[in-house]
Amino acid sequence: MKSTRIRFVVGILAGLLLTSFVVSRSVNAAETQGYGRFGHMVHFFADYLDLTDAQQAQVKQILSKDEPTLQPLVQQMRQNRQLMRQVIESASFDESKARALAAQQTQTVTELAVQKARMESDLYQVLSADQKTKLDKFLDRHEQRWAQHAGSNQ
Repeated sequence: MKSTRIRFVVGILAGLLLTSFVVSRSVNAAETQGYGRFGHMVHFFADYLDLTDAQQAQVKQILSKDEPTLQPLVQQMRQNRQLMRQVIESASFDESKARALAAQQTQTVTELAVQKARMESDLYQVLSADQKTKLDKFLDRHEQRWAQHAGSNQ
């Protein structure tokens, strides 16, 4: 039971670190491509789903609208990660501070997930029925690969 909890917490922390890393790594390259932070991903899906120029314009509009909401959340995650690192590196471990930072990070991740889901829902509505089917199949394959990867780590 305790081992399962530890794996769960480590998994969540790894996910948070991975999310922060991916977001921060994509900022510079993506912003130069006209889609803000999401440029690389948008270009992939624009090609994969064969988005029309009008659809690409709608995608840019949605991303531009949602960027101001997402940016402070990403910044908060970065700050929390830096503060947690200070707790880890301090001479004596302050469990109450670590718990408070973890709780704050959980709230930030939750808000970020909700905002991301809202944005992805808006983006999904831009697609035609055929594009939605193609995207659904792609996402199903992606989820299966992640499930297989997660299953091999147990």
